[in-house]
Amino acid sequence: MDVVAVALLLALAAENAALREQLTSAQDMLVETVSDAGRLHARVEARRADLDAWRGWH
Repeated sequence: MDVVAVALLLALAAENAALREQLTSAQDMLVETVSDAGRLHARVEARRADLDAWRGWH
């Protein structure tokens, strides 16, 4: 294999590694966002239940 081909393969491997790191970071952020959304949804549902209870009381 010539020097140019080896250099190209090394560059592609480095870029692949960098892209994998970015993907991992994006996946971590997505998991955090889903978790935050779940907690927010639970809070909204709780407030809706409070409002429904208040409406039924008054």
